[in-house]
Amino acid sequence: MQSRRQLIAALFAAATLLASPPSSAQKVYAFGVVPQFEAGRLAATWMPILAELKRRTGLEFRMQGSPRIPDFEVKFQAGEFDFAYMNPYHAVVAESRAGYIPLVRDHGRSLFGILLVKKQSVYQTVEDLAGQTIAFPAPNALGASLLMRADLSTRVGIKFTPLYAQTHTSSYMNVLLGRTAAAGGVMGTLKRQKKVVKDGLRTIYTTRKMPPHPVVAHPRVGAQIRAQVRQAFIAMQANPQSAALLARVPIKRIGKASAEDYSPLRLWGLEKFYVTNNP
Repeated sequence: MQSRRQLIAALFAAATLLASPPSSAQKVYAFGVVPQFEAGRLAATWMPILAELKRRTGLEFRMQGSPRIPDFEVKFQAGEFDFAYMNPYHAVVAESRAGYIPLVRDHGRSLFGILLVKKQSVYQTVEDLAGQTIAFPAPNALGASLLMRADLSTRVGIKFTPLYAQTHTSSYMNVLLGRTAAAGGVMGTLKRQKKVVKDGLRTIYTTRKMPPHPVVAHPRVGAQIRAQVRQAFIAMQANPQSAALLARVPIKRIGKASAEDYSPLRLWGLEKFYVTNNP
C-alpha cells in the first residue's frame, strides 16, 4: 500500500512539473522600435543591436514592430513594450501615460525637423507655402511633423493642408512627384534616401532643436535590469564594431538619458498638435 501511495505521489509530482513552466525559463523582453523606416530597414538596423545586447547582458530581447507610428503609440500607451526606442515627445507621453523611464540617448547631435521642397521649386521662403499641401510621415512624427506643424502654425503663422504619407520616404516622394508642395522630414532619414531623392530636394525651413530619441524602459522592468541594459548600450560605444551598429540608427555618441532631458518639450505647446491614439 505504501509503495502504491509513493507511486501516486511521484506521478502527481511529475504531472505538476509538466503542467508548470520550468523555473529556469528565461524572460524575453519586448523591444519596440518607432517605425521611422520601412520594416525591412528597421529589422536590419535593430536586430544586430539586440543580438549584441543579448551577448553583453545575457538577456533575451524580441523586436516588436509596428506597421505605422499610430500603432506604435497605441502599444506604448498600453505598456506593451518592456523597452522601446521612441521620439522625444513620445517619451514625454510614455512617461505620463505608462511611467516609461529614459535610459540612453545620443549625445552627439540634436534633433530638429526640416521642411523640403523640390530643388527647382518656385517656393523660396517658408511663407510662400501658405495655403499649400504639405506631406508629413504621420501626425506625431516629432521633428518631421508634430514640431514642424506647431512651428508653421504658431511661429511662422501660415495655414496649410497636411497629407500624412505614413513614412518619411513616402513624404519625400510626394514632393518629387509633384503631389505636395513640401514635405516634413529629419536629417537622419533624408541622408538615407537614394541619391536621386537627396539631390532633388532642398531645405526651406528648420525647426527648434531638441535631444534625440531615447531608449526607454517600462517601470515593470527592475532597476537592476534597467541599469544592466543602460551600461551595455554605453559600453557598445567603446567597440568599433558595435559602435558601427549604433551609427546605423543613427546614434553618434550614446550616453545616459533622463526625463529631465525632455522636460522643455512640455513648454512648447505640442499637445495642441498631438493626435491621441487611445489603446
